[in-house]
Amino acid sequence: MPAHFNKEVPENLKLGTKDYKNWAYQTFFKGYLRLVAALDKNIGDLLDYVDQSGLAENTIVIYTSDNGFFLGDFGLFNKMWMYEESLRLPLMVRFPDEIKSRTVNNDFVSILDFAPTFLDYAEADVHKDFQGKSIRSILNGKTPADWRNAHYYHYYGQYDVPAHYGVRNSSYKLIHYYEEDSWELFDMKNDPGELKNLYYQPELSQTIEKMKSVLNDLQKQYEGE
Repeated sequence: MPAHFNKEVPENLKLGTKDYKNWAYQTFFKGYLRLVAALDKNIGDLLDYVDQSGLAENTIVIYTSDNGFFLGDFGLFNKMWMYEESLRLPLMVRFPDEIKSRTVNNDFVSILDFAPTFLDYAEADVHKDFQGKSIRSILNGKTPADWRNAHYYHYYGQYDVPAHYGVRNSSYKLIHYYEEDSWELFDMKNDPGELKNLYYQPELSQTIEKMKSVLNDLQKQYEGE
């Protein structure tokens, strides 16, 4: 049990047994879900204050988080995998003075875009070395013509999650577990649950090569040669 896990393991449970796993799962995830419930309540309290104090019209509220967390999906835990449950982040922005309420956008936004966006709203300079771009125009319903059409991800391996990198566009997701040289390809339109690995389908060889080319370009862009 990790050192930061602050609940003592019952003496009658043996590490690795089914009863131990059931206890650990229930204990950990009950705590996690209580944390989520507490966040929901306190964020609501904060928004109520902003509304009631008359600050809402001139206050930008941005809600996001760390990577999504697996709750047993695919039999996995933690949050470092490139599957959708972990790759996607919530991003909700409220700014009544500028952003139309209840609008939805499906463009590829990265955490790299957060800092340039904050600086844009603050009317401050964005450093030329920043890899992201402001999403202010996107929030106003005007996606730039040169906006990214694919998202790059790289996890270097830790906490029993293998090192991997990959690329996702609107149609496919390609993942490479490079320490063991294994690949996965998912059809994100017809298999959004990522249940069928299509990498070894001969008829998709051209699609795979195109995805690998995009992956190579993004690695050069974000990580250097």
